[in-house]
Amino acid sequence: MESTRNKLIQLLAANSEQYISGQLLSDQLKISRSAIWKHMKELEKDGYQIEGKSNKGYRIISYPDKLSENTVRWGLETDWIGKNIIHKESTTSTQHIAHDEARNGAAHGTIIIADEQTKGKGRMNRSWFSTKGKGMWLSIILRPEIAPQQAPQLTLLTATVLADVLQSYCNVKPLIKWPNDILLNNKKTAGILTEMQAEQDIINYIVIGIGLNVNQSTLELSEEIRHKATSLYIETEKENSINALIQEILMTFEKSYDQYIKNGFPDIKQKWESYGFKIGEEITIKTIKDHFHATFLGIEEDGALRIKRTDGSIQRLYSAEIDWFDK
Repeated sequence: MESTRNKLIQLLAANSEQYISGQLLSDQLKISRSAIWKHMKELEKDGYQIEGKSNKGYRIISYPDKLSENTVRWGLETDWIGKNIIHKESTTSTQHIAHDEARNGAAHGTIIIADEQTKGKGRMNRSWFSTKGKGMWLSIILRPEIAPQQAPQLTLLTATVLADVLQSYCNVKPLIKWPNDILLNNKKTAGILTEMQAEQDIINYIVIGIGLNVNQSTLELSEEIRHKATSLYIETEKENSINALIQEILMTFEKSYDQYIKNGFPDIKQKWESYGFKIGEEITIKTIKDHFHATFLGIEEDGALRIKRTDGSIQRLYSAEIDWFDK
């Protein structure tokens, strides 16, 4: 059903300035004229305005901003990502669904999107507030042919994709706070959660979750996060199409991912560091055994934080409590 609907959308999109006959659609899709009509009614339920005229056929007059499989697919110019889309109006977490789908054989590039998450989460099981209809809550299933120890590179890649899209599409100046937060004016607007199912030397699948605050006002952010979180609307005073943002992110992700698989991590590392928050500045670091100041130099290829201590020694950090705003 979905593949037929997808082909129908592609045919309508390719003929958006003119009518396309029901018979031609029937011939192209190898289904009856009655089935074509039923598909049109399903598209109308998603908010598409479709005009049908005798002896002329069908054409799309307008399409909605409502989030759905169809509206995300409409205009999505990708080769493999988003060919399978699962949309939920409300769910506990897109990550939960993605894991279930991946275990059941979902294809590389499958995406899960939701209008609302009731139990959204970030790193270290922190809660993520996913306001209904106000943000982008999305998970991507990947089956990369890379070693498990390279998986953190995909978190860093995803961060550069978000930063690129926000800068070019939304005209803002994002920074990436290691390892997975996107900041606008020093406040978090997006987070990334990467989870993996792997054996010793092979990745079964990776799920990358992205939460992006899009159209929330200040009052729509909970009081406990208002001082440290923001949204695109707060920063730009403009509402953004969540559908359009999803499409831009998916198209940019596919291009970046394909280049990464072909060329490796160096280009991603360089781009990440161009967006890196506090690179070249002093940060405060607390580990189980130590508490100290150091200069943030950048990232290593395995995703570790690269720092320079006051004695001049260079160190890698894989996990630590960092006070990025300590003066």
